[in-house]
Amino acid sequence: MKGRLLSVLLIVSIGLFTFSCKRKKAVPEKDIAKTLINQINSFSGLARQLQTGLENSSLNEKQVQQQFLQLRLSYKKFEWAAEYFTPNITRFVNGPPVPEVEMTTGSVLDPAGLQVIEAFLFPHYDHIQKKELVQQLKLLQIDCSRYKVYFNNIDLLNWQIFDAARLEVFRILTLGITGFDNPLTLKSMKEAAVSLQSLQAVMINYTDQGNPDMLTAKIDAAKNYLYINQDFNSFNRAAFITGYGNAITIAITSQQQELHIPLIKYNRLLRQEAGTLFDKDAFDVNAYAPGPSYFQTAKKIALGKKLFADPQLSGNLSRSCSSCHQPDNAFTDKLIKNTVFKKKILLRRNTPTLLNAALQPSQFYDLRAHTLEDQAMDVIQNKDEMHGSMKVLISRLWKNKTYRKLFADAYPEKGRTGIDTLEVTNAIGAFVRSLTQLNSRFDDYMRGDKTSMNTQELNGFNLFMGKAKCATCHYMPLFNGTLPPKYTKMDAEVITVPRFKGKKVIDPDQGAYEVVQTPSFKHAFKTTTVRNASRTAPYMHNGVFSTLDEVVDFYNKGGGAGMGIKTDNQTLSADQLHLTAKETSDLVAFIKSLDSK
Repeated sequence: MKGRLLSVLLIVSIGLFTFSCKRKKAVPEKDIAKTLINQINSFSGLARQLQTGLENSSLNEKQVQQQFLQLRLSYKKFEWAAEYFTPNITRFVNGPPVPEVEMTTGSVLDPAGLQVIEAFLFPHYDHIQKKELVQQLKLLQIDCSRYKVYFNNIDLLNWQIFDAARLEVFRILTLGITGFDNPLTLKSMKEAAVSLQSLQAVMINYTDQGNPDMLTAKIDAAKNYLYINQDFNSFNRAAFITGYGNAITIAITSQQQELHIPLIKYNRLLRQEAGTLFDKDAFDVNAYAPGPSYFQTAKKIALGKKLFADPQLSGNLSRSCSSCHQPDNAFTDKLIKNTVFKKKILLRRNTPTLLNAALQPSQFYDLRAHTLEDQAMDVIQNKDEMHGSMKVLISRLWKNKTYRKLFADAYPEKGRTGIDTLEVTNAIGAFVRSLTQLNSRFDDYMRGDKTSMNTQELNGFNLFMGKAKCATCHYMPLFNGTLPPKYTKMDAEVITVPRFKGKKVIDPDQGAYEVVQTPSFKHAFKTTTVRNASRTAPYMHNGVFSTLDEVVDFYNKGGGAGMGIKTDNQTLSADQLHLTAKETSDLVAFIKSLDSK
């Protein structure tokens, strides 16, 4: 009887153990959520410890700085989840150290969090700011409470965890190794390694099936490379991205497929199924369209191309879209500024390229249009540009048999009695979306063709992503101001562009301030793409610089503020970059490698 009882107990124990194992396999997200809470508690505790030390004046400068660096590392452990699930909280934990303006509402978010604290402590601890520093640390702890409420009351889903993990690696490649969020400490490589180590612990929950060692081994290799090569300026970002980063995101994607975890798609610029940032179809050109009915089709593109070149869109039938956006000149006009409609005076701003314009959520230098359709409407009816009338135009197009058929084919509709305004602007938008060309020699290199870039160009890329700090505004791989890895927000920066070359007078154009009248937006302009820059001179919104060398020299000196132009809201650091003549030459060589084929 005793033996039978022991046997029963043993069977029950085995059953419970088996059930426990199966349950663990079935719900790894529960363990991940618990780990997140522990990591958040640790981060909060470190913030409290630093706050206490400052209030008691028990820490010297070195101790304060070291504790802050540990605080940043603690944040990096759960950054992958914080950025993905709770961006509205995370903006106040590790957001930019400048005011952020919401274009749609005009609301202004004051800077807060780790990057603000960094400026108080580096290169030296500013004791005068002690009260504000303590307040920032208190706010971090409040944010931690908000994190805990969220992660204690939400069910994490497996597909979301994989999506977030992949985006975190993309964040490391585009922002983490550039000094984007630690511009003064530049501990980018160590922080990236900690982020990857935390991701590795997350992914281990899913490596009991398929190939358990593939992803772990690739993350180990990347971590080792980061720990061995921690110097910010000499770090070989090209080697890290192609040799380690891309391999990790491909492995995460493969692991998700092997485990049959569904890929839940929702509208965004970077496709969920992208294995790397450099896949040929990684970015969805329709992502910023007003809706599915506005997505491009071959017939819409053909119609839009014809409309784009047709002077009938203008008020006096003399100017078309292609008059300024010339296909043979990378869809620019190579002029400092074009002329006002029917006048000999100059327009206010330089003509930007339309190549890859679909890959940005806002249009115009001042960000006033949110879609390519809005942009087309604005230009056609702008009295200084085309001075057209949509009412007159659609009537004119309807009377044209060729256009009538083209619109009927592109926008099938029973009983059509006219052409809609939105059909005109959408057709032009569809054509502009077709101008997306991520096919440069740089793209070839990142896709595995090691012969497509030479040593000088690779040196220039590493400078662009590192010492020259270009990539902290012109984000790889689009090299415009659309913030990765979610690509939902477009930056407007104040770099204090001079009115005339060599003169210490700011250009009077107020930029985005004319759209949203908040002081931080005075003289703010969209961060335009660097792709095809060698073909789109002159540069800046006012065309003040004629060559790429002049542009690099401007940034090397710290922008307008660094050159001595008085300004109180420049977002670009006024510190000089100390680039050598060779480094400038290498940078320009890299930028030329971004030309579309």
